[in-house]
Amino acid sequence: MNSPTSEEVTEKSLAAKSAADSEARDSEEESTKSTQTAHSKVGIDAERIRSSIARLTSNSTDELEKLIAELDRLQEFLKSETGRVQREVSSVLDGIGIIIEAIAPWKTAVVGSTNPRANGRDRLKRWP
Repeated sequence: MNSPTSEEVTEKSLAAKSAADSEARDSEEESTKSTQTAHSKVGIDAERIRSSIARLTSNSTDELEKLIAELDRLQEFLKSETGRVQREVSSVLDGIGIIIEAIAPWKTAVVGSTNPRANGRDRLKRWP
């Protein structure tokens, strides 16, 4: 009578199978929950990264636009200064030309003197 009947063996095997199935379901649920948690964490991290990139890109774009505007103003300033300097150089060259024309008769007078080493001072001393 101590020997197990086929019904008892079947019940025990069904109970064992049920327990194993229950453990498998629990294990699957836990892995599913951990997978979902991992996926949601990755999703949250990805969203934070996207928003950070958008913010940084926006700031960078604004800064680049400001820099471009400043460089345009600098370019216009340099063009105007270049024109001003060119006008001044032209004016100085014209002035030098006038000075050269004014000195030219003095130069020919010195070259025409009998003593090439004599300077204007020597000539003044010889005057009575």
